[in-house]
Amino acid sequence: MKKVLFLALAAASFSFASCDSKTENAQEANAEQVEEAGEAKADALENAGNEAAADSVEDATEATADKMENAADSTDAK
Repeated sequence: MKKVLFLALAAASFSFASCDSKTENAQEANAEQVEEAGEAKADALENAGNEAAADSVEDATEATADKMENAADSTDAK
């Protein structure tokens, strides 16, 4: 379910990509890579039976990716 939501959000973000600068797009791509890496690590932890750690990793990487995306969004506002 989380992957479906993530893919939907990714697709929505690409629909607005033409409105962004190249710098902002690069920063957002980095944020997506951070989030994908975190999800992969969380999936591995969950498969190993450590759901609490998986949730913690996923929450932390989502927060980091959100901060990165917010910083990217503010570059266009300047």
